[in-house]
Amino acid sequence: MHTSNAPLDAIAFRGAMSRLGAAVNLVTTNGPGGFGGFAATAVCSVTDSPPTLLVCIQRASSAYAAVAANRVLCVNTLDLAHQGLAALFGGKTPTLEREAAAEWQCLATGAPVLPDARVAFDCRIASQWTVGTHDVLVCEVQAIAVAESRGAGLLYIDRMYATIAPIEVE
Repeated sequence: MHTSNAPLDAIAFRGAMSRLGAAVNLVTTNGPGGFGGFAATAVCSVTDSPPTLLVCIQRASSAYAAVAANRVLCVNTLDLAHQGLAALFGGKTPTLEREAAAEWQCLATGAPVLPDARVAFDCRIASQWTVGTHDVLVCEVQAIAVAESRGAGLLYIDRMYATIAPIEVE
């Protein structure tokens, strides 16, 4: 293992964080601020009472203005079949192309739901705070849609997509 006592910089930190695998999600929004969406791995559960998620968004993101104006979002968790969508939403693709890339549905908030997502969490943003280049969003879940099938989940690790399949626990 290589260690260093040198001060951390953004590049070294991003390189280290790339080794932390995480589920790939499309975070989508729609409303008065228009459609927006981005690929995210910085999503986690906060509490089940009330059901709450944490989502991080870069303030320089093309989706930031729409998320901030709409105050609603949907976390759509992806599987292997969605790798192309993940790349589309994770790149510099124009918003109109992102919106046209799928047939969206809605649950409670009006945020776009990917119908074949492994699971979709339809949320209202309850609070947020700024940390460095990102905003941390605390999102109260208003509705959930769970896919009927359970295919291989899409992960991002070492700056590459990977999959993981569920294993039955006896």
